[in-house]
Amino acid sequence: LTAIPTAPPRAVDRRVAGLAMMLAPLAVLPLGLAVGAVALTGLPELVKGLLAVGILAIGTRAFHLDGLADTVDGLAASHDRERSLAIMKTGDVGPAGAVALILVIGLQAVGFAYVLHGWRGGVVGMLAVIGSRVALANCCAKGIPGARPGGLGDTYTQTVPVIVTTASWTLVAGALAAATHGIGLEWWRGPLAVAVAGLSVGLLLVH
Repeated sequence: LTAIPTAPPRAVDRRVAGLAMMLAPLAVLPLGLAVGAVALTGLPELVKGLLAVGILAIGTRAFHLDGLADTVDGLAASHDRERSLAIMKTGDVGPAGAVALILVIGLQAVGFAYVLHGWRGGVVGMLAVIGSRVALANCCAKGIPGARPGGLGDTYTQTVPVIVTTASWTLVAGALAAATHGIGLEWWRGPLAVAVAGLSVGLLLVH
């Protein structure tokens, strides 16, 4: 979840894997703090946004960006399920994945630039980073099967209780409601962002 070196657990079974997915937002706290600190600089707005995205890319060794590109390439390549899964497993980035990277990085940079002003804006940015990892609980919730037997996610799938997933999204929505209100925006913007994120993850999982 980050490139920060930590001591590995003695063993990784489904119990440990499920706990890891539930604690994923806390694992990214150092990166959230780094993004929040960008708000305290006197840099131009868009530079702050791009710097925040760069911190996240470096702090995760671009792992999530690589996954985004692979996923979009697979979804755009074919209506055949097995072919899509095979494309996602390769390390190449196709045109669809490249466009997705440009679009998402651009949207993230502009979004960060919009809120990273002063310490209150830094709190919003930090919460957005931390809250984004709640998506992992969705992907590993009970009732959500893995993409393929024997895949990388087999250890993690269906290890998180649905009530934990629901509680996590609710907590993030509440925190962002208070934080967005604190920077002079309507309180509902935070929960709306969480709702859009949750719906997007849900639609991807259904597909």
